[in-house]
Amino acid sequence: MTEPVVELSGVWKVFGARADEAIAAAKAEALSKSEALDQFGSVIGVRDANFAVSRGEIFCIMGLSGSGKSTLVRHVNRLIEPSAGTIRVLGRDVGAMTPPELREMRARHIGMVFQHMALMPHRSVRDNVAYPLEVRGVPKSRRWAVSDHTLGLVNLEGYEDRLPSELSGGMQQRVGIARALASDPEILLMDEPFSALDPLIRLQLQDQFKALVDQLKKTTLFITHDLDEAIRIGDRIAIMKDGVIVQIGTPEEIVTSPADDYVREFVQGISRLKLVRAHTIMEPLSEAERIALNGAPRADGNTDLDTLIDLSVTGESPVIVTEGGNDVGVISKSTLLRGIQGGSR
Repeated sequence: MTEPVVELSGVWKVFGARADEAIAAAKAEALSKSEALDQFGSVIGVRDANFAVSRGEIFCIMGLSGSGKSTLVRHVNRLIEPSAGTIRVLGRDVGAMTPPELREMRARHIGMVFQHMALMPHRSVRDNVAYPLEVRGVPKSRRWAVSDHTLGLVNLEGYEDRLPSELSGGMQQRVGIARALASDPEILLMDEPFSALDPLIRLQLQDQFKALVDQLKKTTLFITHDLDEAIRIGDRIAIMKDGVIVQIGTPEEIVTSPADDYVREFVQGISRLKLVRAHTIMEPLSEAERIALNGAPRADGNTDLDTLIDLSVTGESPVIVTEGGNDVGVISKSTLLRGIQGGSR
């Protein structure tokens, strides 16, 4: 296994003069967020966060307002100092970095995109995207070439000389993404970048962003309050409540095996058809069944429910599940229905 690109170990963020006392009590007595506030006048923003993000992974952190998701992601580039714990980025301890080292890491290795782009209104689109390179002293011809290339990646060719005010909200958001990509960072931090957009534009940008990140192999921490968005673009999802990471898993794991009632409420309205895979709902296949069902339709273990339904309606036979060319399981119509409804096999 390769070394994680981003790794958080035992990270706490507690706001207040008695933060150390609040952390000690929270660890010893399992103090809740409200109890820490009552007893110590301290607010627990992040509570004992632990996770690692692999290279090229889109790791979504989601939760309602006040859950701690934005506070958590700002620890990665040390915009917020942790009260306790360790953050490692590209193998280095962020907390041990000197101010020049921290500035270097932010400038070269981490790009950040916020909900509000804060584009400079007096500068052209090209100059907005090139600004991080200008700060680093890159020659104008080089930074303009990089800017034009990056704008091409987000489908904004022909808009290089426009002002931000001449662009739609979705286009401005793409300028912000291009600006984050201009310095070719290994890591992207995205804090609800699409939440203010109209639903259709939002869906389009989600698809474009995921395709772009997959193409460029960027490791991404993506903050959202929308589970549909997290499921649509995330490789894994962390769900937060009151500063606590309640569950981490793939979209399929989150939907099929919610950790508690809080997560269960989130996922109850999510369609399972494109998420749940054959290997999750299949039943064991005996040798006798394998021989008897030799002519039955077959599907790979990663086939989703939607495709399994299409296979199932073509005949009366169950669907045989294969992995690596071997028959490993069987899905009957009743098993398929339970999978659609959310029942266990």
